[in-house]
Amino acid sequence: MRTKSTYSLEGTGLSCIRDDRVLFEELAFELVSGQILLLEGKNGSGKTSLLRILCGFREPDSGQINWCGDHVKDSQFHAQMAYVGHLDGIKKELTVLENLRMSVALSNSGRYSIHEALSKVHLQGYDDILVQALSAGQKRRLSLARLLITENVLWILDEPFTSLDKQGIALIETLMTEHCANGGMIVLTSHHDIDLPDVDVLSIHLS
Repeated sequence: MRTKSTYSLEGTGLSCIRDDRVLFEELAFELVSGQILLLEGKNGSGKTSLLRILCGFREPDSGQINWCGDHVKDSQFHAQMAYVGHLDGIKKELTVLENLRMSVALSNSGRYSIHEALSKVHLQGYDDILVQALSAGQKRRLSLARLLITENVLWILDEPFTSLDKQGIALIETLMTEHCANGGMIVLTSHHDIDLPDVDVLSIHLS
């Protein structure tokens, strides 16, 4: 379990070019424990590209990303980061329980046990159900349950509210608030207006 220390994520002079088109340039931000960074903008503005850069899936065309004062390549950044993208990232041929056991095996244990996490995301009793039998919303909640059972300071979430109803949206907002209250931080994109009165939410608008 991590201690409630202060972590920081800083981007300076970031730019991204795709198909000879500049998506963004000279982008800068700083995020610390307990905060959320919301990326806003129309489709194609570079939100997902920025998330991919933060995750290390591609390099920025210029600029640098630091984790706790050190370049991400010289830090524990990738061991302390978790990403949930448009795809749920779960194995449909495995059961709910098998998916979560696999996640635990690949990372350090988090604040919640598997059964506690399933209860948190309202999937208790689904342990032995094949993922392919779940609804789209249930699959989304399962993908987010992985965040609760692994020890990651930074959550990077690409449209986390996709396929969720009002109850599911409220649930994820509660989980994000709890994560920040326990010293975590989040970078996300969302077309949904998030309602987190107890969290310091910063925003960047990409045009």
